[in-house]
Amino acid sequence: MKTLVLSGLALTLAGGMALAAGHEKTVRLGTEGAYAPWNFINDAGEVDGFERELGDELCARAELTCEWVTNDWDSIIPNLVSGNYDAIIAGMSITDERDEVIDFTQNYTPPDPSAYLGLSEDVDVAGGVVAAQTGTIQAAYVAEQGATLVEFATPEETVAAVKNGEADAVLADKSYLAPIAAEDSELMFVGEDVPLGGGVGMGFRESDAELRETFDAAIQSMKDDGSLNALIEKWEVSSTF
Repeated sequence: MKTLVLSGLALTLAGGMALAAGHEKTVRLGTEGAYAPWNFINDAGEVDGFERELGDELCARAELTCEWVTNDWDSIIPNLVSGNYDAIIAGMSITDERDEVIDFTQNYTPPDPSAYLGLSEDVDVAGGVVAAQTGTIQAAYVAEQGATLVEFATPEETVAAVKNGEADAVLADKSYLAPIAAEDSELMFVGEDVPLGGGVGMGFRESDAELRETFDAAIQSMKDDGSLNALIEKWEVSSTF
């Protein structure tokens, strides 16, 4: 059975390679560039982080020429749909709501727990004021749970809201908040971790099924040879598969 599965993967990946050979245009990868360690802009002004390294490797395996495009998070799906880039690779959790608008590859990280960060252990995360980035699964969760939600365009602003007293806590991916908490002695994790989403995947226009399948096969190949887990461990973005 294992041999059959791997043979099927080889055929799928080979098909993706054939598709890639037929691509004359450069494939544009859209990311936020503001969500370390997933994606950020380094001192040289270039996209960096886990998803930069992952995206470059996926493009190499698929024999595609790729370039990186940055876009604000709150319009990242609309600008994919309108054609400003060809794929989203931006720490985007797979959800049913998003899947109604775009299509996803399989997840390239398992579901990452979300966590609350505040200035005091006695923060009321259920009934207090909680900050979250606009358009995230964390913002939707806070609204559903009945706490007072304050939304911000960037993840940095959500943390700043806690620091300046505008919010009692921020809810975000724990992998994003952990290094912030480690560097700032005033901030601490509060409450329980919250499991949200179906893992992180690449997003594509619904009309680009072949391109999505090409990247999906490349992701599977990285899972199979262990290189994806090695990359996850290097950047400490989530648990491994």
